[in-house]
Amino acid sequence: MVKNEIFSWIKSIVFALVIVFVCRQFLFTPVTVSGESMMPTFEDHNKVIVSKISKIKRFDVVVFKSPESDDNYIKRVIGLPGDTIKVKGDVLYINGRAYEEPYLNQYKEALPIGTHLTDDFTLAEKTGKTQVPEGTIFVMGDNRRNSNDSRMFGFISDKAVMGEVKFRFFPFDEMGNPE
Repeated sequence: MVKNEIFSWIKSIVFALVIVFVCRQFLFTPVTVSGESMMPTFEDHNKVIVSKISKIKRFDVVVFKSPESDDNYIKRVIGLPGDTIKVKGDVLYINGRAYEEPYLNQYKEALPIGTHLTDDFTLAEKTGKTQVPEGTIFVMGDNRRNSNDSRMFGFISDKAVMGEVKFRFFPFDEMGNPE
């Protein structure tokens, strides 16, 4: 009788561990934010859940393998394959259309009048390409003055993307959807 009870518990624990392993490998994974490049959206040591099955869209926040080190980076998707990108006068233009970036408002409001958060650039100036190539994305941090992103290291391969940030679970007072 006791043997059956112990065996039943062991089966349940093993089953739970298999489910956790499968979910973490194929569906989602926890990630700790390191650095200030995504402030104020995410701060150093925030803990988030990354969905590995999301279809990546423009302005999603993603985690990817750094092209420069063994680190994982968290940045915002600005350009998708085929997009042209330009920033002029602190306004983001994608395919010739101006886009609002409300996630930058806190930083922009703190700037002295006449200064810009994001320096003017074109995709060609930063990458040598006029459009985002197939199989890649162009990313930037929300803390534009303090972000090592596609403006420095170029495009990110789709294969390097771990997934989309879906949920912040720490700190507890900021728990929830980060958008």
